[in-house]
Amino acid sequence: MDSQAGYRQWNVPQDVRAILLLVHGLGAHSGRWNAVGDFFAENGIASYAVECPEYDNFGIEIERLRVIISKIDPGKKVFLVGESLGALVSLLLISKRPDLFDGLVCISPAFKSKLKLSMLDYLKMFAPLVYNPKRQFHLPFDLSMCTRDTDFIDKMKADSRERRWASSSSLVKILLAQTNAMASVRNIGVPTLFLIAGNDSMVSTDTSINAFNRLLAKDKMLIKYPDMYHALSIDIGKERVFKDLLEWIEKRI
Repeated sequence: MDSQAGYRQWNVPQDVRAILLLVHGLGAHSGRWNAVGDFFAENGIASYAVECPEYDNFGIEIERLRVIISKIDPGKKVFLVGESLGALVSLLLISKRPDLFDGLVCISPAFKSKLKLSMLDYLKMFAPLVYNPKRQFHLPFDLSMCTRDTDFIDKMKADSRERRWASSSSLVKILLAQTNAMASVRNIGVPTLFLIAGNDSMVSTDTSINAFNRLLAKDKMLIKYPDMYHALSIDIGKERVFKDLLEWIEKRI
């Protein structure tokens, strides 16, 4: 695994069969993709993970990394893979720029949050838009909602890259993105795979399935993992998810 400024890269020692561009979720970072990157590198598929602390820059950083990939490995098929908020951002980007990628993979896409927020919480978050839009707010979730892997939870607690806050302006833009995403699914024409956690306490599984059903893409597939938590890429049983994703990609390269 090679780490570069602004992104993380997993190389393939010989001929690259295809490429994944990985987009982490809110509060996460590119290091969360280590298991994914290692698995696919062993199977001849290179991975590049965007590093984006602020939601506002997600789209810009994805497009920038796509340009870098085209220079390093020109002519290879590139699949955009996003998890949680990263999946939502990826879907919105492809709805506008379908020419950039050969397929879309949405892992536990954050179309609708299940986090418990009161009206007062919303007021506290959005009031600073008037006088301090960059003010940070703590997000009401804990790491045990992401994965059942207690060892990995301990690693995340000790990792300074893990964040549990977002700015007032980012939170408003996320809400707008969630609203736009339900309409944007009808603009997706590239091969699309939804990987859904059946035991997700962070985002609405039913809303994600509804979004999938609205997809007009002719080549689409949904796989649900009944026992798994929100962050499929780091949860117990993730190897099953990786194998399903690999099989899906191999049929499209």
